[in-house]
Amino acid sequence: MGYRFRLYLLRNAVLKCPFRMGRYAGQSRRLLKTSALHLHQVNAEEANTSRLYPARGEVFEEKAHVGPHVVTFETGKLARFASGAVVLGIKETKVLATVVSENKVNDGKDFLPLQVDYREKQYAQGKIPNTFMRREGAPKERELLVGRLIDRSVRCLFPKGFFCETQIIGSVLCSDGQQDPDVMSANAASAALTISDIPWNGPVGVVRIGRVNGCFVVNPDMDELSESDLNLVYACTADKTVMIETQAREISNNDLKAAFYLAHEEAQKLIPPQLRLASKVQNKKRSFESKTASKDILEKLRSIAEDQIEAVMGDPSYGKFERGKALSKVQDELSIKLKAEGDTDCLEVLPMAFDEVRKQVVRRNIFQKGLRVDGRQADEVRELYCEAGLFPTLHGSSLFSRGNTQVVCTVTLGAPEDAQRLDSLVGPPTKRFMVHYSFPPFCINEIGRSGGLNRREVGHGTLAEKALLALLPPEDDFPYSVRVTSECLASDGSSSMASVCGGSIALMDAGVPLREHVAGVSVGLVSEVDMSTGRITDYRLLTDILGLEDHLGDMDFKIAGTKNGITAIQLDIKPAGIPLEILCEGLEPALAARKHILDFMEQEISGPRDEQKLNTPRTGTVTVQRESIGRLIGPLGSTVKNIQRVTGARVQVFENGTVNIFARDQAAYEQAIEMVESTIGKEIEVGNVYNGVVIAIKDFGAFVELDGGHQGLLHISEIAHQKTLRVTDAIAMGQQIKVMCIGRDVRGNLKLSLKATIPRLSSEDISTSRSVSVSVEEGQDVNLVTSVAGTGVSIISTASKQTEEIVSTLEQKDQGSLPSAAQHMKDASLKLAAGSKSVDKCSNAMQVEPQHESAELKLHSEVRDNKESVKKCDKSQTVEVGAAYLVTVYETRDRGAILITNDGVLGKLFYDKELKHPKLHVGDRIHVKCERIDGNGRPVFIMLNCKHSSNNFGLDV
Repeated sequence: MGYRFRLYLLRNAVLKCPFRMGRYAGQSRRLLKTSALHLHQVNAEEANTSRLYPARGEVFEEKAHVGPHVVTFETGKLARFASGAVVLGIKETKVLATVVSENKVNDGKDFLPLQVDYREKQYAQGKIPNTFMRREGAPKERELLVGRLIDRSVRCLFPKGFFCETQIIGSVLCSDGQQDPDVMSANAASAALTISDIPWNGPVGVVRIGRVNGCFVVNPDMDELSESDLNLVYACTADKTVMIETQAREISNNDLKAAFYLAHEEAQKLIPPQLRLASKVQNKKRSFESKTASKDILEKLRSIAEDQIEAVMGDPSYGKFERGKALSKVQDELSIKLKAEGDTDCLEVLPMAFDEVRKQVVRRNIFQKGLRVDGRQADEVRELYCEAGLFPTLHGSSLFSRGNTQVVCTVTLGAPEDAQRLDSLVGPPTKRFMVHYSFPPFCINEIGRSGGLNRREVGHGTLAEKALLALLPPEDDFPYSVRVTSECLASDGSSSMASVCGGSIALMDAGVPLREHVAGVSVGLVSEVDMSTGRITDYRLLTDILGLEDHLGDMDFKIAGTKNGITAIQLDIKPAGIPLEILCEGLEPALAARKHILDFMEQEISGPRDEQKLNTPRTGTVTVQRESIGRLIGPLGSTVKNIQRVTGARVQVFENGTVNIFARDQAAYEQAIEMVESTIGKEIEVGNVYNGVVIAIKDFGAFVELDGGHQGLLHISEIAHQKTLRVTDAIAMGQQIKVMCIGRDVRGNLKLSLKATIPRLSSEDISTSRSVSVSVEEGQDVNLVTSVAGTGVSIISTASKQTEEIVSTLEQKDQGSLPSAAQHMKDASLKLAAGSKSVDKCSNAMQVEPQHESAELKLHSEVRDNKESVKKCDKSQTVEVGAAYLVTVYETRDRGAILITNDGVLGKLFYDKELKHPKLHVGDRIHVKCERIDGNGRPVFIMLNCKHSSNNFGLDV
């Protein structure tokens, strides 16, 4: 009966008791309190009998000096109820490792169900998780990888036949950001297993070795590790190696051997403190029932089925599944025979015993005959096949096969912002190169679940990522994020190393500038051990192992690299350690096999493709003036967002004027560049001529906005070659003009000039300037009046080649050959007369008054068809104020019109704001009265029968 339930019954009984009232109420409360305390003590005593705990109330500590750091082991203070709990610390980083194991084996288990969990919570670095629930979620990729590292360091040391469910949990309590907690967690887990009552043949020591500027560093901090070309994690017992994880930049075999021996020496320093800590705790290892096949059972099975197993395993013609079916048939026949005999002991361990007999047969063939399961020699690589550009529409793709193992690899290029974000306690915040490995169940002809993070898939993908990363160009030279996917379509051993080969080919197919190819191969081991001493008496190294050889062998030594050196290593073993000398020997056949594979890969594709595919992303940089940044971004980022929406490109604008553009293909990139340039305009260069629009007029000049949005000042002194009294005498608001950039002021603002685009004419040319007006027949487009500044000459011309000839003639400046302006006008009139219905030339030339010589008259008008030609006469004829006249509409504008009298005098007419604007058209004849003469000597008219208006809306003639 549970403690809480018994307390509940007791409380109800007391409450129903008559003593709960009056003066007996205090006695009832004391009775309830005393009874609850008694029940709690009884329950605690019952709990103590179910599991033996380390000594409580005492704290034990041990220290070790490894490299430049002091490593502390502490137990007894935290997690006292766990079978083993140790806090390991280096400086201000503390890691807690706990271990718990069941006392009984679950039915049907014939393996060790070891579960290793590692967690990094944000409180360890004083942060609140940036999630919706503000708490940690599922394990991240790094946590899975560290859990695998701990698992591989301790699993092989559990006793054979120990199948009790066991769990190890590593938790980072606090982190200073300088020490990587992964190695610390592995050492803490070893210490927790050592002081616990769980059977385990440890302890182990785990260290990290780096190399900075050619010198090895033991347990480097994160700053040293970022500069290191070697990241070696090494785990060992007192005399044997149990786990290796390596990432390097093409390190040679000899240098790597030196790192192995240094790591072994330093890791051994962590073993004595764990043994001393266990002696202080004095927790005895518990006994367990080993589920293994006895020698008698093995002998019986060997005598019955060994020949049949030998016939199957010695026939190299069998494939993976054919061999499996043949062995299953032998095992089924053996099971039927044992059932007939009633041998229940053999039947209980039949799968395990049959696998052991098969293992002995395979090893005997290798040692005695030198033949492997598929008939290869020990150092022979399986048949190879590779293909680059398997799917042309992808950025990069490849197919790689080695024997029956087959993988398809793809490469996807992305923007720098596509880099994976790493929310870990230490290390960089992002990584731009990712390798994702997938192992679907169909690749081994099985049915299973797919999806979610799988520890094995994450581990194999990370191994391939480490192998390829060393050859990836720096981000400054190749500013892309790269994702490589490896889809395992068929697996018969070393699919992770096949992913390295396929990934290298796919990267080169995508045009990623790898220096050279990377390949990987797995080296196996079969050995004979003296059971009395545990020493290896004989062994064989196997190159490029099959899946069956991995299962029946002693190790899987994955080695990847180039012809120059090693880039990644992963070691998994089954026995309780392998001598380091054998592992160092295994590096040599791996190098020979790697060179063979690399030569084959180079026959398919020897280097990165020179020409990128049309669908390959493009990236580039544009530099803009700082004053243009706001215009490019737009209000609330509307402009740059529109560019991204239309083109699909990513546009980043920085404060220094740098604009990074990343597009999915060449077409999108060019479109984004064009939209950026059209928004900000091309850079203004001194000496170039640009089109612009007058956007503001001041007393000292005018502000002109050029095509593209750049603005500059057109000073009054730069308007014309002659002196300009007022800006409005030459230009008007909204007028389109051509200006030249003549420089920048001290603040970087543009300085513009109008007169620099106009040829300087002689006084003779100016005095003989004439104005010609023409009327054309119906059907011709007449929409342009060209004016030569400084001459007072205006020509109403057609939008034709004749017009271009006239304008170009008027704008020429050729000393000695340029006749008078009148002669040019005559030639122009003759050319227009050839295509016109009538041309009416005025015999009286208009003389330009000196005060108006600098005024530029540029009139845009539409001439109505079949109207009488406008006559221009001598301007000496004056207009009297108050007199009435019959005039012709010469030009219409939004706020008025330009009128011309019968004597050829030009004047102004302003619309009244209070009355509806009359509908005037060019060529209309209207009655007006002269109201006044403006400052330029031009008459200002009002229409008769209209309300007088003297408002000047800025209409300039």
